[in-house]
Parts: sequence; structure tokens; C-alpha cells
Amino acid sequence: MRLEEAVVLGLVQGLTEFIPVSSTAHLEIVPVLLGWGDPGAAASAVIQFGTWVAALIYFARDIIRLTAGFFRGLMTRRLFDDTDSREAWLVIIGTIPIVIFGLLLKKHIESTFRGLWIVTTMVIVVAILLELAELYARRQQLRSFEQLNLMDAIAIGFGQCLALIPGSSRSGSTIMAALFRGVDRPTAARYSFLLSIPAVGAAGFLELFKERHHLGEMGWTAIVVSIVLAFISGYASIWFLLRYLKTHTTSIFVYYRLALGAVMVALLLGGVLH
Repeated sequence: MRLEEAVVLGLVQGLTEFIPVSSTAHLEIVPVLLGWGDPGAAASAVIQFGTWVAALIYFARDIIRLTAGFFRGLMTRRLFDDTDSREAWLVIIGTIPIVIFGLLLKKHIESTFRGLWIVTTMVIVVAILLELAELYARRQQLRSFEQLNLMDAIAIGFGQCLALIPGSSRSGSTIMAALFRGVDRPTAARYSFLLSIPAVGAAGFLELFKERHHLGEMGWTAIVVSIVLAFISGYASIWFLLRYLKTHTTSIFVYYRLALGAVMVALLLGGVLH
């Protein structure tokens, strides 16, 4: 991978991983439009590692607090009475569905689901679902993180499973599910990011292990550059989205997804994307 590819793909991954616009769709389109072709599974795994580290560091205090609460809850046998323990269990419970479906659908995720028509369809479908969720949420008394319950965790966890189909966007699908549950937007985004840490981390390390023999082909300079830029831009996108959703809806991302879907359809019909 050339240095300019590492720079562009690192920035694209970081800017689109946490904002609900689908990083997969962008990583499919951008290299093709620039004439680079598919960057490959090894490159994708490396770049994704940078954004995972960004989430890990951004939420480091929360991770430490929830981990301590988890063990404290086990020792005191007050799993849901202790606030930190309850929040830790909500993250664990919300992660279980994607682990189960990820293992069951592994072959399809690595092959069938990666078809560009499927990616394009999910870009558009999740945009529509997200807009419907916004319409529903505007009529509800929205709840904060402290008010999340077991059913919220299960519902949002199943919503996250949509992200197994490329083009859905992990943050888009989880925020959409949270809005349908009457959860406020900043809470939906924060819970989405916390859910992404175990799910993306496990999937990323598995992919890195599988592709370890191909890492050297990328060039270590390109690897370092892509990780650093994905980390910086990913950290910035987390900061941006959490603040943006305090005073705005997700409508701008809905419109962007619809425009992106229309562009992808045009490129596919025109033979630019295959």
C-alpha cells in the first residue's frame, strides 16, 4: 500500500467509522474512484485497529469505572443495584446478540454480504429506518443513560447485529434501535460506542491474526501512518458526534446516506463499481 493510500484510507476510516454513514461503503467507493482497487482484508483490519484504539482511549475512564463496577457487583451480589455494575452488564448483554449472529453468519459476512448491491441497499435501508426512528423519538419523552434497562440493552444489541451486513453502519443501526426504544440521542451514541469496543475489538484482532502473514506486504510505514490517522480522525469523530447530537437530530446523516446510496446505484449501473 502506497503512502498516499494509507493517508486517505486512514482518514476515511476514522471519519466514517463512528458517524452513522457506513465506513464500509466509503472504503469500497473511495479506492475505486481513485483507481486503487480493493485495499484488501489486511489493510482493512489494520486501519480498523486505529479507530478501535481511539474508542478505547476516549472512553478509558468509563471502561475502568464499568470494569470496577462489574467486579464489585459480583462480589456484593448486587449486579443491577450498583450503578456502575448495572451499566457494565448492559454493555455485556447488548454485545451478546452480535457475537451469536456473527458466529452463525460468519461465512456470509465474509462473502455474500460483501456484494456491492447489498452494501448499497443497506446504506439506503438504514437511512430510511433511522429517519423513521427520528419521527418516533420526536413524539416520546426520551430517556438518559441512567434510565437504560435490560430490554433496551437487548433491543439495541439486536439492532447492532444489522452492522454485520456491510453498509448498515454500526453506529447507525444502534442509534436507530435506541431511538425506537425512546433513548435520547447523546445516550444512544455513547452506548453505541461502548458496545463497539468489545465487538469491534474482538473482530479486529481476529482479522489481524488471520491476515498477519500479509501485513508485511503493506509496508510498515503505510501501516503506522494508516493507524495513526485512523486514530486521530476517529477520536475527533467521536468527540464531534457526542456533542452534535446534544442539540441536533440525525437527519443530516440520513440525507447524506440517501445521497451516497444514489451515487452508489449510479456507479454500479454505470459499471464504475463492480
